[in-house]
Amino acid sequence: MKIKKFAAIDIGSNAMRVLISNVIETKEGVHFQKNALVRAPIRLGEDSFTLGEISKKNLKRMINAMKAFKLLMKVHGVSHYQAFATSALREANNSRDVVEQVKKKSGIKIEIIDGRKEAEIISNSKICDFLNVQKTFLFVDVGGGSTEFTFINDGKRVSSKSFKIGTVRLINSLVDDKVWESIRNWIIKNAKPYRKITLMGSGGNINKLFKLSKIREGKPLSIIKLNQIFMELESHTYDERIVNFELNPDRADVIIPAARIYLKALEWAGEQKIYVPKFGLSDGMIKLMHKNLCKKY
Repeated sequence: MKIKKFAAIDIGSNAMRVLISNVIETKEGVHFQKNALVRAPIRLGEDSFTLGEISKKNLKRMINAMKAFKLLMKVHGVSHYQAFATSALREANNSRDVVEQVKKKSGIKIEIIDGRKEAEIISNSKICDFLNVQKTFLFVDVGGGSTEFTFINDGKRVSSKSFKIGTVRLINSLVDDKVWESIRNWIIKNAKPYRKITLMGSGGNINKLFKLSKIREGKPLSIIKLNQIFMELESHTYDERIVNFELNPDRADVIIPAARIYLKALEWAGEQKIYVPKFGLSDGMIKLMHKNLCKKY
């Protein structure tokens, strides 16, 4: 048995996080085991989508977070890591300077990835191992700045698209009706060849919504239950959501628009339930790192 530790740094629009995983190689195969997950609530998307650039204040916070992540990786004995940034840095006018400053002061190199690559990495998992009773999936990952939709049939990705709709954009009223219409048309068009589609949700908000539902892990969240939680959250103030639902301050506002996106995806796909396998960009990054290393040796 060989055990290595890999780390994935996901620089999103609503938060930054580092996932440290054990990569266990045995004669039977490779196992990926989550070891630690640390999240820093730095909302880069609010800067990028409203100001057009990352502010000095958030750049400083970002550098401090990356320094902390590097120390954490050192303590864990991480052998390989990657740092990917998504829509907030993709769209910031000063993204090149931000990447240079972070590299200079923390030693961590950031790669800014496009929406297509983000969707591919997120869906880079053995989804059919999670649910082998269905053959066609619509994988939906809601972020702060973008949402990635991926259709998977017989274990193969057949189509994917990233849309500029996310929770941070929505709470800042930066999404018009045309984007919603584009998503609706894309889902309906790509769902046509299939008789039945199973929806799978990814991201911090759907994980929290699933937790609030109190449904047993592995079981699906119904559209009725999701809508019920959505309406209940919407009926409370921001402060009440933090106290009554035990939500973090940076989760209490974005969870409502996230629920709206998942509800619309269910409606347009003509489905009644969504599975939450607790898999996201950072998980896909770990698997991608291992895959690329295997190619080298």
